[in-house]
Amino acid sequence: MTASTDIVGDGQSVASGGSPGTSPQVDPRRWLALVIIAIAQLMVVLDASIVTIALPHAQADLGISTADRQWVMTAYTLAFGGLLLLGGRIADFLGRKRIFIWGLIGFAGASALGGAAPNAEFLFAARALQGACAALLAPAALSLITVTFTEGKERARAFGVYGGISGGGAAIGLIVGGLLTEYASWRWCLLVNIPIALVAAAAALPIVRESKAEGKASYDIPGAVTVTAGLVALVYGFTVAAEDGWGSATTIGLLVGSAVLLAAFVVIETRTKAPLLPMRVPLERNRGGSFLASLLIGGGLFAMFLFLTFYFQSTLGYSALRSGFAFLPFSVGIIVSAGLSSQFLPRVGPKALMIGGSVLAVAGLLLLSQIGVDSSYVALVLPAELLISFGMGFAFVPMSSVSLLGVAEHDAGVASALVNTTQQVGGSLGVALLNTVYATAVTDYLTSHGTGPAAQAQAAVEGYTTSFLWSAALIALALIAVIVLVKAGRDDVPQGDGIPVHAG
Repeated sequence: MTASTDIVGDGQSVASGGSPGTSPQVDPRRWLALVIIAIAQLMVVLDASIVTIALPHAQADLGISTADRQWVMTAYTLAFGGLLLLGGRIADFLGRKRIFIWGLIGFAGASALGGAAPNAEFLFAARALQGACAALLAPAALSLITVTFTEGKERARAFGVYGGISGGGAAIGLIVGGLLTEYASWRWCLLVNIPIALVAAAAALPIVRESKAEGKASYDIPGAVTVTAGLVALVYGFTVAAEDGWGSATTIGLLVGSAVLLAAFVVIETRTKAPLLPMRVPLERNRGGSFLASLLIGGGLFAMFLFLTFYFQSTLGYSALRSGFAFLPFSVGIIVSAGLSSQFLPRVGPKALMIGGSVLAVAGLLLLSQIGVDSSYVALVLPAELLISFGMGFAFVPMSSVSLLGVAEHDAGVASALVNTTQQVGGSLGVALLNTVYATAVTDYLTSHGTGPAAQAQAAVEGYTTSFLWSAALIALALIAVIVLVKAGRDDVPQGDGIPVHAG
């Protein structure tokens, strides 16, 4: 359900499939390999949308606090986003097929642990493990497609199938998540990954070809550790602020510690011989604007899904299944608008589409901020969903294109990866921050209006609307970043069958 941009790993090694100076041999089972890779992608996309729908039930069952509930989402996205660049390098040097299979097996194991979680902390840890496995699985899968399909038209067709699975899978996950939660248990929303992952892993063994990068393996472990630890400290600081306040010693300590760790990451990246993130990639003006916008949009969008899910189920009294159907127009809107954006991009250029898409999304979130305890879905929520989804579809495609502007071939994988990384990291930070904003708004309302049933219902809505306003502000900041930093025109759009990025 969430918008995502999938990538390959180290751009230097993406196309390595044969000997230097020779054309790689065409794989006669390449379309079967694509089916297996698409099944794996379907699982990852299903997991994101299924868990979102199941979250209210998991919170009630495990007694997760309002401040901590965001960890069900952020534990996954932090591990995924924080380790994605490292995962791409590991897949390139240890073997893309090998890491693809181990990523699937690990994802199945993590899903089993999450489905059997006896308490909140166990569930959070399982979700983090899922994210780490996805950080291996996603770049390996995209790299495998690139080295398996060597002819331009076939490669484009393969990535079209892959992108269609991503978009359609999100919609399927909404319904499957609703069905499993309502008629079985929220636990099955995690357990369903096990057969999918194991079947895909078993099928990959005889069918998918192995490929590796040439040269000496090099992994920036210090960079991966510092950036991930810094992001975890930042999210945890936001979480503590919901209970102890922004001025507490613990909150300040975590936020300062996060700043120190992230600063250390930048220093490491400027001095290491094989950096996880070469600073030349994000510091170019157009690319930097695209990555910053991606970070801010991810923050606003992921948080919107969290609060709208709780609004449907806790305030409007929707079942999990009905909530899934209520989100369907969003998935459809992104699929349609992403297709239109691909057609418009060569004609109007990336900046106009990014600006227009961001404006639509801000308008939709401002409309959502008008919801009440008994608002009409058709009259208010549905138009807002359509505005946001069309806006995001129009923004994501050119954003992905701008991320590759002027980038050297050996940096292409990192540049493309950063779009997904910034969305995942932005989503983690946005959900944590706005969950704290929500909790503060609810507490303030109850303090001044009492704690009766009517006041509690209205307090929750006050929390939702405040959070939607903050989400709109985050995407408005993304709009400003695009206007100020992105200067690329239609003649600058990359052409050809390079590394793909898609909204799903």
